[in-house]
Amino acid sequence: MNQARTIPLILIVEDEPKLGQLMIDYLQAANYHTHHLLRGDEVVDWVKLHAPDLVLLDLMLPGMDGLSVCRELRSFSELPVVMVTAKIEEIDRLLGLEIGADDYICKPFSPREMVARVKAILKRCQRGSQKTLPVSPLQVDEQRFQASWDDKPLDLTPAEFRLLKTLSQQPGKVFSREQLLNHLYDDYRVVTDRTIDSHIKNLRRKLEALDAEQPFIRAVYGIGYRWESDSCRLI
Repeated sequence: MNQARTIPLILIVEDEPKLGQLMIDYLQAANYHTHHLLRGDEVVDWVKLHAPDLVLLDLMLPGMDGLSVCRELRSFSELPVVMVTAKIEEIDRLLGLEIGADDYICKPFSPREMVARVKAILKRCQRGSQKTLPVSPLQVDEQRFQASWDDKPLDLTPAEFRLLKTLSQQPGKVFSREQLLNHLYDDYRVVTDRTIDSHIKNLRRKLEALDAEQPFIRAVYGIGYRWESDSCRLI
């Protein structure tokens, strides 16, 4: 997020003028600055020039579709991107998340829900940028292939360790089972998606044995899994 800006700037990329104006009205009422673009091929140059704090990005756009825009943005920026789409099939959601989108909203949506999503993501990003964050109870030592929670060692299999490292490095990011499988094995073995479910179950059990109050890993219906803890310290 732009640290010099006191009020966040939200870029809305939506080719339906009435919907775009509705989004503007609700976001401005919530004390955000906004800018509205109607075409996908105008986004990258505008972002480079103005550095918004978050982008609400429609999937179907003239000039360049939303997925291509997101891919271009991720080539040079980590700013939060929320996909806005009327295509609710699972493949569309997965593809949007796999190319780097932080979240998605399905049309028709509640403008209040949109504002709530924006607030939550900006708050999460603000926490991540603060210099005085407390040390995370989770420590992952990639050199020794060891992990601990609150200084208590975790007895993990290699597969469980890789899953823990992948999920905890990006709190809040949803990983599909296919993505997790790609991080799990590098020898191209043939395994089913449900292999991930089994490893996740075992990893959860070991984590919760050390801290029953922490949610750790949450299943996202129809997509995959995400890490719920705020941060992870890598050694």
